[in-house]
Amino acid sequence: MLEIFRSFWIVFVAVIYILGVIAALEAIWKGRTAQGSIAWVISLIIFPYLALPLYWIFGDRKFYGYVSARRSGDLKINHIANDLTENLRNKNLVMQQDSSEFRVMEYLAGMPFTTQNNANLLINGNVAFKEIFSSIESAQDYILIQFYMILNDNLGNQLKELLIKKTYQGVRIFVLYDEIGSYKLSKQYVEELRDKGVQIYSFKTHKRLKYRFRLNFRNHRKIVIIDGKTAFVGGMNVGDKYLGIHPKFGFWRDTQIKIEGPAVQCIQVPFITDWYWVTKKVPDLSWTQRLPAAGTNNILALPSGPADENETCGMFFVHIINSATKRLWIVSPYFVPDQPVLNALQLAAMRGVDVKLIIPAKSDLLLTYLSSFSYLKEITDTGVEVYRYQKGYLHQKVMLIDDKLSVVGTANLDNRSFRINFEINIISYDSDFAVSVEQMLQKDLEDSIQVDETDYSKRPLWFKLAVKSSRLLAPIQ
Repeated sequence: MLEIFRSFWIVFVAVIYILGVIAALEAIWKGRTAQGSIAWVISLIIFPYLALPLYWIFGDRKFYGYVSARRSGDLKINHIANDLTENLRNKNLVMQQDSSEFRVMEYLAGMPFTTQNNANLLINGNVAFKEIFSSIESAQDYILIQFYMILNDNLGNQLKELLIKKTYQGVRIFVLYDEIGSYKLSKQYVEELRDKGVQIYSFKTHKRLKYRFRLNFRNHRKIVIIDGKTAFVGGMNVGDKYLGIHPKFGFWRDTQIKIEGPAVQCIQVPFITDWYWVTKKVPDLSWTQRLPAAGTNNILALPSGPADENETCGMFFVHIINSATKRLWIVSPYFVPDQPVLNALQLAAMRGVDVKLIIPAKSDLLLTYLSSFSYLKEITDTGVEVYRYQKGYLHQKVMLIDDKLSVVGTANLDNRSFRINFEINIISYDSDFAVSVEQMLQKDLEDSIQVDETDYSKRPLWFKLAVKSSRLLAPIQ
């Protein structure tokens, strides 16, 4: 018996080390950064028992299953996107701006800046969901809904009942939710909607056997579109806590943007791409532009994700930070930047840009909260002003650049958003909208306190050790 166990153990150890070597070779072949590849190779060869499971879950930075599925559906999806762009140009609904600053953003988005849009800030959950539900009530043809998290609570049930009501009126409804983000969503909730005619699916990242361990990717987009006329994008998911009902944080600070105009069709493109990945179908939607009265806002919808050829989101952040000449105000619930973004922030402050960063005083994720302390000295020494929001929990993702450019979206200032999550950011080039963003952020600054590196240096030794240990895990935060 002992001999059998010994033989089994030898075979088991050999298999683990062979799998470790194979995984290390894959890490070399597929790695996007030398540092990441080296870290995986060393871990997989020296500690394969521990490193292999972690590699199977966190190793990929490219969502290859999504890439292949998108390519198989590209003919139809690209046809829609190309026709939309051509139609926008023919109707003179594309912003005429011969500047490399805008060309880069349009290249990353794969779509142009559109003109004649209306955009309004929806500050906090009560305002946002009142407006979203009102728009859903007005739907005549179809409703597109995509959230990272849908909770089976009071707000979630309000949404469910409203969608069921609209199905009785003959409105087509398409719902996507992230499988991991919405892990608490009950099967009964989904089946009840399905039974009433709502097309609702979870966004899975491991549909095939080959990708069964790939749980690291998240679809972090939050999109609501009504009849191709109105769109909502921002930081809020569906749950009571987004209304300020949270046992730990209480007040929940968040922002959504409401858009009417040609940009709405552009926001439909990433939705149908995600929908195709899940269902292998492209829904029949309206691609006719409806122009709002007195629409003056120039808007670009910039989706990003791990299926992109380039690291779209990270490149966008670096570009937008480098483009600032006078002012750069950034609000993010998580601050775990990679080195290019960190350097861009430092350089912006060095060249005299007013750089302000607002982050939470308390966080819902311990690792990212601890990691944020490790960057304080690096950025404050170069002139970046860091503020911690005091009133409640800060979850919005907003940027204000100079006097006309502003961003509201789903992407955080962390490696997950840069490389791993599917995100969407709405970029506005409009001075009036920028003023409304400035006024909103001025209020947030009043509810914050400025901190510097002493917020870290005065902490006890155990806290500093936890901070340094957390930063080692920054690539997967």
